[in-house]
Amino acid sequence: MKIMTETLRALVAVWITACWTPTATAQSIDPCAIVLVPHAGETDIDRRIARFQQDVREMNGSTATLERLGWAFITKARESHDPGFYTIAEQCARCIEQRESESTDALLLRGHVLHSLHRFREAEAVGRELVERRGLPFDHGLLGDALMEQGKLDEAARSYQRMMDLRPGPHAYSRAAHLRWLTGDIDGAIAMMRLAVRAFGSPTTEPAAWANVRLAAYEAQRGDRSSASERLGEVLARRPDYAPALLLVGEMELAEGTVETAVHALSRAASLCPLPAYQWPLLEALRAAGRASEAEEVAADLRRSGPSSDARTTSLYLASERIDIDSALSLAEEEARQRRDAVTLDALAWAHHAGGNITAAREFSRAAMKFGTADPRLQYHAGVIAESAGCATDARRWLRLATRQQHRLLPSERRDLSARMNRVEQP
Repeated sequence: MKIMTETLRALVAVWITACWTPTATAQSIDPCAIVLVPHAGETDIDRRIARFQQDVREMNGSTATLERLGWAFITKARESHDPGFYTIAEQCARCIEQRESESTDALLLRGHVLHSLHRFREAEAVGRELVERRGLPFDHGLLGDALMEQGKLDEAARSYQRMMDLRPGPHAYSRAAHLRWLTGDIDGAIAMMRLAVRAFGSPTTEPAAWANVRLAAYEAQRGDRSSASERLGEVLARRPDYAPALLLVGEMELAEGTVETAVHALSRAASLCPLPAYQWPLLEALRAAGRASEAEEVAADLRRSGPSSDARTTSLYLASERIDIDSALSLAEEEARQRRDAVTLDALAWAHHAGGNITAAREFSRAAMKFGTADPRLQYHAGVIAESAGCATDARRWLRLATRQQHRLLPSERRDLSARMNRVEQP
């Protein structure tokens, strides 16, 4: 996430007006001044941020209050999908460190910022330092998160287990669920995420809403559309503008062929969260509805802003559309410098395949599938790549697996999958 958002631009502009002097340097920028730039907004988290800022002013920089302010900015970043707030949260950590240079609380806050900004190697270093210095449950959680994103699943599992041993609860359960999903255990993922949902309680907070949406996605993957729809309805009843829930509703409606309903949900989701993972399903829904000019507007926006906001999804989109293949490959390679999980390796494979390098595509596809992730897009890509490499047996195996969950693919992917299945199944 390299983009400097409007939020961050505005805050920097205010800070420069208020604090900059002709002799100031980058090193002399005061993080405490940045985090206290007045924050406006009408949501609960906006009011919390403003209250914490006032508390910091009144308490002359209480480190405990600064820490709460930092976590509030992280919550704001998650709710608004604006990474600029992560940068401000990092300034809270720096401000704390000006007062307590060895603060482990500031270090944990910084580690979560690094992870959220996809700087996973740096986040791993912070996690290891925290585990060595104090070893609290969330220290192990941070380390496990950074390891997981880099494809180090065995080490991540050990960190998550230690977190679970120290403090079983929704944060540990949800991490265990994701790890089980990554390794193909969908039943285990559902069981663990149900524990997380029960522990979080009503989906009024963002973490509880996120857990419910993730559980609904797992249920939909297993074919339990009724439970998934009911769960999403509960989330949206409490948080009508929760973009991840709207996205999953739209994807499920698109899979069912209720195109206009899908367009409505996906349009709202993408307006709230204009990232490639939201724009790509929307443009497919618009095309399915015959609204080609609107779809092209969304596609143009994806191509314009996607490389800086989500390199991996943009790479997958470009390779799937067979446009700007050089950019697709460079974006996948950029992501792989920090991330080596199954989806990133698959993006590398797909970009190489689009560029005609079947040998490299096959190598990265095999590496991606070794994790055991039961994701139909990965299986579809593996089948296409195997077919291109002349490996008919592998192609049939992967394409058959993808077909079992083809409802989770986009319409263009389902059409291509069907055509390829007809071809590879020919005697």
